[in-house]
Amino acid sequence: MREFRGRRYWLVGASEGLGLALARLLSEAGAEVILSARSEVTLKTAAASLPGPATILPVDVGSTDSVSAAAAQLPDLDGMVFLAGVYWPMRAQGWDAKAAEAMADINFTGCIRAVGAALPGMVAKGRGHVVITGSLSGFRGLPGTIGYAASKAGTMVLAESLYADLRKSGIAVQLANPGFIRTRLTAKNDFTMPFIMEPERAAQIMFRHMQSGRFKVSFPTVFSWLFRGGQVLPDWLYYRMFPPRG
Repeated sequence: MREFRGRRYWLVGASEGLGLALARLLSEAGAEVILSARSEVTLKTAAASLPGPATILPVDVGSTDSVSAAAAQLPDLDGMVFLAGVYWPMRAQGWDAKAAEAMADINFTGCIRAVGAALPGMVAKGRGHVVITGSLSGFRGLPGTIGYAASKAGTMVLAESLYADLRKSGIAVQLANPGFIRTRLTAKNDFTMPFIMEPERAAQIMFRHMQSGRFKVSFPTVFSWLFRGGQVLPDWLYYRMFPPRG
């Protein structure tokens, strides 16, 4: 089981929701946490709520300059967790270029920027821990998820590629693919969200995964079977199961 006491973790997207709930569990386990998000005010409130040592590092992962500036301030890291994300429900018939680009730029390219800030130092010393948050929506295309599902698919493949390269290097790479979590993002949905979880419950599952030596976890387990199984279904059957919305 992985030990967190005395370790330093950078959590990107940790001012609220799943990120803050996970930061609290890491803090309770004895880790020193560095919290990043765009809002300095929200970060200060989040850091003050944690039981252990916490510092804040405001960053906008949608900006290369912002991430580069943050990278210059990062201390030596034992691990990093990427949780940042934005979401707007969107069908192809209602394409919103600004929202679609934001989801791609923050959820996927932002992940590349953040990992790029933390990984070289880990490679140099031959040890570290990288955790990336994907989504059940990233396994295969879904109706009403223009931008979001594609961006999450990108983060998931990024994690798989990192794992393929680093699995014998001393740097652990892990991927967590949650389903619906009750946050301000899912509050935008106007449809029933099966198996929706509170952030604290999702964080517990993710933290247990981080303690393990496994690469990937997809949860809730029963709900994930639908998405993982969908990868092997023929197109005619898969798209019959997920008809267009609206």
